[in-house]
Amino acid sequence: MLNDSIFSAALSRRDFMKTITTLTAAMGLPAAFAPQVAAAAEGDKRPPVIWLHFQECTGCSESLLRSSHPDLVAILLDTINLEYQETIMAGAGLQAEEALETAHEKYAGEYLLVVEGAVPLLDDGGCCKIGGLSAQESLQKLATDAFAVVCMGTCASIGGIVTAQPNPTKAVSVASLVNDKPVINLPGCPPNPYNLPATILYLLTFGKLPELDSQNRPKFAYGRLVHDHCERRSHFDAGRFAKAFGHETHALGYCLYELGCKGPVTHANCPELRFNDGTAWPISIGHPCIGCTEHVAFNTAVSDKAAIVDPASPSWFPPTNMKPAGKPASVASALGVGVALGGALGYAAGRGQSLPDGDEQQEEHRDE
Repeated sequence: MLNDSIFSAALSRRDFMKTITTLTAAMGLPAAFAPQVAAAAEGDKRPPVIWLHFQECTGCSESLLRSSHPDLVAILLDTINLEYQETIMAGAGLQAEEALETAHEKYAGEYLLVVEGAVPLLDDGGCCKIGGLSAQESLQKLATDAFAVVCMGTCASIGGIVTAQPNPTKAVSVASLVNDKPVINLPGCPPNPYNLPATILYLLTFGKLPELDSQNRPKFAYGRLVHDHCERRSHFDAGRFAKAFGHETHALGYCLYELGCKGPVTHANCPELRFNDGTAWPISIGHPCIGCTEHVAFNTAVSDKAAIVDPASPSWFPPTNMKPAGKPASVASALGVGVALGGALGYAAGRGQSLPDGDEQQEEHRDE
């Protein structure tokens, strides 16, 4: 059932500004831009949006709909003119198709086309048909008159799990089929719910599309590696890796690289914004990043290690099988102690008892 708050008259001014401030930060803008972003969100210019669903699980829509702190949906529906979205619209069947055709004709050349899901090509697109049209036919028809296309989620952006081998429906990404319109990719399985409202608000605030990377992803959301802001990064730098799920090294929060974490090669803002109202993300609950915003994600095993040059730590870091008494200290703390002692980098952060399995101390380290 749709969140009742969507149908409320308005957010309180306090909640509205909290949401705007969060979205301003998500765009990588200083806090001083929040009033300008708020003015754009409250302005009379509400871009019409047509939202299509093809081969997908609707998880991208659900991620957005379930966000309530802050209430992104209330902001989004007050900021845009959502003409068609199968998941939340009241109409169905002929009534829904009439609404789509009316919006297409009324706002030709003006609407933003959001597409969720990949496009099957097998049997002339017979694997996915809506209103008598295949996914490819619907895409071609509506992309022609859109001013821009937003690919919502990994399936639409780069194919995702739908195009994983053996790809029985011969599906392809939406982005690969649209060549004559600006395309913005928001990959993720699902993408962070902040990324779509932030993209639309950027457009409204500055009157242009956000700066994109080589894969047409907004740099404000995909310009940094997950690895750069991961809460377990200090353990990676110190050579402390979780040995297995359920092992004490896993419970202590050690780096998940050896368990297949793709964070070192994945561009996304998951560590900063997180999911479930900003409370959690995969690595915080002990699961490796699977690289869902990258092409590597669904044709490699979760346990496969990311292809990076050398995950080993410098020789002067504490060995992997050592831990401090109590909560593990960060690398920064260890270095701080060393500097305080006159620059001698000791092993203060690594003192304590050995792990109960009696593993050998790490013998090989990378010298820098």
